[in-house]
Amino acid sequence: MTRLIVAAGGGGDAVAAAMLHAALYGDEDQAVILTYAWDRLLIDPVPGPRGPDDFIGLEPLTPTVWRVPAEARPIAPAGSTLPRLAAELPHAFALIDPRQGAEGVTRQLEDLVTHLEPTSIDLLDVGGDVLARGDEPTLKSPLADSLTLAACGQVNAPIRLLIAGPGLDGELSHEDLRTLLGPTVHTFTTTDTGPISTVLDWHPSEATGMLAAAARGVRGTCEVRDAGLPIPLTDESPTVHEVDLDEALSRNELARAIMSTRSLEQVEALSREICGFSEIEYERNKALWLKEQRLAQLDAQSVLSQLTQFEAEARSRRVTHTTFRHLTEVLNLNGSQRDDLRQLLISSRPERFAAPLWRIV
Repeated sequence: MTRLIVAAGGGGDAVAAAMLHAALYGDEDQAVILTYAWDRLLIDPVPGPRGPDDFIGLEPLTPTVWRVPAEARPIAPAGSTLPRLAAELPHAFALIDPRQGAEGVTRQLEDLVTHLEPTSIDLLDVGGDVLARGDEPTLKSPLADSLTLAACGQVNAPIRLLIAGPGLDGELSHEDLRTLLGPTVHTFTTTDTGPISTVLDWHPSEATGMLAAAARGVRGTCEVRDAGLPIPLTDESPTVHEVDLDEALSRNELARAIMSTRSLEQVEALSREICGFSEIEYERNKALWLKEQRLAQLDAQSVLSQLTQFEAEARSRRVTHTTFRHLTEVLNLNGSQRDDLRQLLISSRPERFAAPLWRIV
């Protein structure tokens, strides 16, 4: 048996897909996880998603779909977490190529369904921004999720839309999502995080990291992103809900608008028109800003002193946890220093480590 799981937004959704597969389907088969190669600038300094031409060592699955094996490598200066995921997880990671817009992604899905004849198809989104209308002021990254939703809505196969960790991406709150969510399919537990525990040691996804932390019983308020967004960790945080895919399409204006697009440029233009922005443009601007910044050196004494100051300010905001990605940005370090920072903090203050988060109080 083969399960097909589409990671709606790429990145951490692909990691969550592996956890979902183990929780729902066990070890009787492997999954094919269809995902973007789209990592944030801490990992990939090149804005936007990567296509097959940005890698060496990919393997053809179908005429339109490429598999990313552990031996594959992104072509510098691009970066990608997918080869390492393929090395550490037992699943096949297939690459979403968004360069031909929704029509292209639809063809890729149709090819996979014909080739794999999967037992089930799940479209998984951590957080729930795939359910956004497009005009929400807190919305930050609708393009990838809307593109996969638009494609899944055109495939002649039963696809189940699942929302894990409602509100954890910080784009729609759990209160906003409450009336949109269907029945609870599963509630993640500590045991469910086992298959991805080593991945959480290095993968920068904040939403999936919080999902795993919530599954392990962590509760409080976690501060994330460069802007310091507070995310509540509650008993609802580790839940997985089913949502009717057609209802999600009827709600998501961007997904409906891009269904006939034939290029990523068309998708991006419609995102600007409907949502008022494009996250690819945001990444372009941030990449230029980062290039101009003088990044700090990782000096242990200086870092710990800055950390103490940050924690005092965070407590005043009633923040209880944060991510190592957020700490990397707060301390003005670069992505390559994230692992060194993590090891420094865990070794110096091990009682503060609430895997995979950092506990402030």
